[in-house]
Amino acid sequence: MDAVRHRFTVEEYRKMGEAGIFHEDDRIELVNGEVVEMAAIGKWHVESVYRLNRLLSRWVFFDAPGRYEGAEAERSGVHVQNPLALAIDNEPQPDLVVVHRREGSSGVPVPEEALLVVEVSDTSLAYDRNTKLPQYAAAGIPEAWLVDLTTDTVEVHSEPGSDGYGKVARSGRGRKVVSATLRDLTFDAADALPPIG
Repeated sequence: MDAVRHRFTVEEYRKMGEAGIFHEDDRIELVNGEVVEMAAIGKWHVESVYRLNRLLSRWVFFDAPGRYEGAEAERSGVHVQNPLALAIDNEPQPDLVVVHRREGSSGVPVPEEALLVVEVSDTSLAYDRNTKLPQYAAAGIPEAWLVDLTTDTVEVHSEPGSDGYGKVARSGRGRKVVSATLRDLTFDAADALPPIG
């Protein structure tokens, strides 16, 4: 007899957390109804997330064309390693998400509020590329970046669909990363990557 798996909903997953089954410091996420342990974060991963957070926050708060003002500005920001509710059984924790919250929205952001999702990958590269990115595309998130620390490249994925993202642009050190959907968001790839050496 084959083993039977129970797939959890986001609601069940959150209730388990509230009941103390999971500790708030546990590195887990809900993907396709399964609780998945996330890879340990190495120092270059930490450095890249730090650099990207600075770049993206600067764009959101200072450089974005037609920047939001007042209450609108308070609904925009960069979430770092927080959950993103994609579906009834899917709540991954991307490394970064640029969000613009709907009026009255609070708690975990939903795909309609995500302008850009970023995954920084080294040991998790295959999982991020083959499992998480297709889910972001299927949820309709307009753009996702895969920062590949194994090759020092930043991949910009755009044109989401049910089969994944239709377009990919890769930039390595010495080349510019240009957002496909967020106007005037551009920077040197090296600025998002850990230092050499």
